Amino acid sequence: MNTVTALRSGLDRLLAFIVMVLVLAISFVVILGFTTRLMGMPLSWTDEIAGIGLAWLTFYGSALAAGRGAHIASPSILAMIPSTWRVAVTIVAEACTISFFVLLAWTGLYVVEILAGSKLISLPFISQQLTQSALPIGACLFILAELLRLPELLREAKAGGRSADDDIL
Repeated sequence: MNTVTALRSGLDRLLAFIVMVLVLAISFVVILGFTTRLMGMPLSWTDEIAGIGLAWLTFYGSALAAGRGAHIASPSILAMIPSTWRVAVTIVAEACTISFFVLLAWTGLYVVEILAGSKLISLPFISQQLTQSALPIGACLFILAELLRLPELLREAKAGGRSADDDIL
């Protein structure tokens, strides 16, 4: 197993674990919120925490999907491109994707910086910076996942692209 494959596998396991924990935590918070409302003693923080958890799940889950090649893609279009252009088109597409997530990470860091000193409304001991850190961290993890998958994408482009039957989505 080469280094890229080992790093990709390790990142996949880490992200899968984080996503699993987030799903369980969000489920617990939503069930807790429902139960306490049903009993007439609602907790004020469950909606806010569930919303933040969903944002975290979105960013970490998208990085997991990127590493597995499970995000929206059109390999059948790549297969229609003349073989002399496939690698170049793949590189341009990946450069656009990575550039977008670099911009997202940079903007996310800016947002986190702006939120210095802000706290959650329902849980004032939790910093808004912590809750919004999923944006730059998730974007960086997405970039890492894309870079680790790039050698596979280039091999597929050289071999003629994946068939439509290989599509995950």
